[in-house]
Amino acid sequence: MGDDVDFRQAQADILALLDDSPIMSGDVRGDVRELVRVGEIGLAFDTLCSWLFEDSLAISRSYYERLRVVANYLEEPAALERLDELIVD
Repeated sequence: MGDDVDFRQAQADILALLDDSPIMSGDVRGDVRELVRVGEIGLAFDTLCSWLFEDSLAISRSYYERLRVVANYLEEPAALERLDELIVD
């Protein structure tokens, strides 16, 4: 049961990160939501991070820390690679 709760929390966290993200593309937002819906949370998270980086979208330090927490849970540290370059305070 614990893993199920953690998985659902990770789904909720990714959707919250998406909602709070500076990503404007409806297609990307839809893709991430669909990946979360079908349980592909690692891919959803990687997609979210990739778009942040590819579009050079500014993020806050607190947003980056939220990304880091999810990356640690998913064991996806590579997804955060170079995202620290996007932090604006």
